[in-house]
Amino acid sequence: MSYNDRLIRASFKQQVDRVPVWYMRQAGRYDPEYRKIKEKYSLLEICKQPELAAEVTLMPVRKLGVDAAILYSDIMNPVASLGIDFDIVKNIGPVIDNPIRSAADVDRLRPIDVEGDLSHILETIRILDKELDVPLITFAGAPFTIASYLIEGRPSKGYIRTKTMMYSEPEVWHKLMQKLGDMVITYVRAHIANGGKAFQLFDSWVGALSPKDFRTYVLPTITRIFTELSDLNVPKIYFPGVASGELLPALHDLQANVIGLDWRVSISEGRKRLGGKFAVQGNLDPYLLTAPMELIKEQAKLIIDEGIKEPGYIFNLGHGLFPEASLDKLRELTAYIHEYSAEALKTGVTIAND
Repeated sequence: MSYNDRLIRASFKQQVDRVPVWYMRQAGRYDPEYRKIKEKYSLLEICKQPELAAEVTLMPVRKLGVDAAILYSDIMNPVASLGIDFDIVKNIGPVIDNPIRSAADVDRLRPIDVEGDLSHILETIRILDKELDVPLITFAGAPFTIASYLIEGRPSKGYIRTKTMMYSEPEVWHKLMQKLGDMVITYVRAHIANGGKAFQLFDSWVGALSPKDFRTYVLPTITRIFTELSDLNVPKIYFPGVASGELLPALHDLQANVIGLDWRVSISEGRKRLGGKFAVQGNLDPYLLTAPMELIKEQAKLIIDEGIKEPGYIFNLGHGLFPEASLDKLRELTAYIHEYSAEALKTGVTIAND
């Protein structure tokens, strides 16, 4: 079996014959086959069945022709091992039964036991390692994003309880960041040991912070995570989520390989703010997928043209796929990205859109 390593090569800024592409939330509700599975099982129930979770992970690789699989899981899964009770509620998201509101709540959090509590996730990874001919990206939720759910008790727009703890009880906040950082490090190491070929740290909501607050309250833990995982010889991706363009200059010293960009900052500007150190990933607005295919290709071409100006570019969306996205459009977009970028890289110049 030939192995498609374009994502790994691009992550390390090595030469590729075409731009690799994968999509955040590529195993999801835009796929009618997946929707049928969700009629029988919840997200968490699928995750606890390794064969089924592996099959759902494989579906978009087969149907779309993407260059990587992303593990079917949820960023909240590891917090169950810490002693947090939660559910993923339809049309809401994670809802926490016992939110973190005090120093005592933080002290009660247990160390993660991946082998004991999350063995089903490791089994899913082992199955996929045997089945896939593209890299498997595993992932974890970053400490700020996880903390925002744990403290607020559910998704929030303003993060008032989260910021109140940060500002009013910084010692409690930093202890929570320490414990969640430990969780991420242990969890990711187990993923890679069992067959993960890359990992992404999702910090979906950290763009809610100012650059100063990000540097003070979050960046030390993010830096520690990537430093302690620096011995792993796999691509390490940090996605600082939506509206995070102002945070990019703070990432210069991160021991990551790839930084994910949302659609609010261009690929060229993102590279500039990052000091040219990292490969970059992104950054089509996912809701552009509602547009006519001609416009989708036009915008994708502009992004690819910027991306291939320097080594180290992975095509993705600026955030996750949404349920109304079209499977057919995604399949056509993936083929276009491959075909257009292959020709542009071969000739060394960008070519006109059809």
